[in-house]
Amino acid sequence: MYLYGAGGHSKVITDILNSLGVEVLGVFDDQPLGAKLTTMAIDSGIRVQGETFPKLDAPLIISVGDNQRRAELDLMLRTNADYGQAIHGTAIISAKSTIGEGTVILQGAIVQSAAKVGRHVLINTAASIDHDNEIGDYAHISPHATLCGHVKVGEGTHIGAGAVVIPSIRIGKWCTVGAGTVVIRDIPDYATAVGNPARMIKMRKPPVFN
Repeated sequence: MYLYGAGGHSKVITDILNSLGVEVLGVFDDQPLGAKLTTMAIDSGIRVQGETFPKLDAPLIISVGDNQRRAELDLMLRTNADYGQAIHGTAIISAKSTIGEGTVILQGAIVQSAAKVGRHVLINTAASIDHDNEIGDYAHISPHATLCGHVKVGEGTHIGAGAVVIPSIRIGKWCTVGAGTVVIRDIPDYATAVGNPARMIKMRKPPVFN
C-alpha cells in the first residue's frame, strides 16, 4: 500500500499496516523535502517521494490528519488512486457496519451494528461509535470520544478527545466539538462548540476547495 502525507499521522498508519502484514511501498508528499520528510524516512525506513504522482499499482491511504486537507487531497488524487483502509486488529468492528474507502481506525476503537462510516474518516484510539451512527466523509473522531446511538456527524467535522454525544444528536458538517465537550443538543453546520453542556462559541466560513 502507498501513503500520501509524511507527517506524524503517516507513522501511525504505517504501524497499523505493518501489524497487519501490509507493506508500505512508498510515501508521497507535496511539501518540500524538509525536516518532517527526513524524520519519516529515518523513523520508518520508508523512502519519501515528491508530489509527482503516477498511476499506482497498489491501494493508497491519505495519511493526513487535517480534515480539510484530506478532502482537498482526495479531490486531487482520486483519478489516479484506488483507496485502501487501515483498521487495527484490536479495533472491534461490527459485521453489520459499513466502512468507507480510505478510512483509518486505530487501536481499541469500536464501531457497533448498523453504523455507517464514510470515506477518508479517522476514528482514533479507543473512540466508540455506537449503533446506527452516521459519520460523514473526512470526519475525525478523536481518542476516547463516545458517540451514543443514532448520532449523525456531518462531513469534515472534528469531534475532540473525550467528547460525549448523547443519543440521536445531529452535528452538522465542518463543525468542531472541543475536547471533553458533552453534546446534548443538535449543532448546526460550521459551528464550534465546547463545554458541559456544549455551547456554541463561534461559526466558521464554509471551506473552499480549489
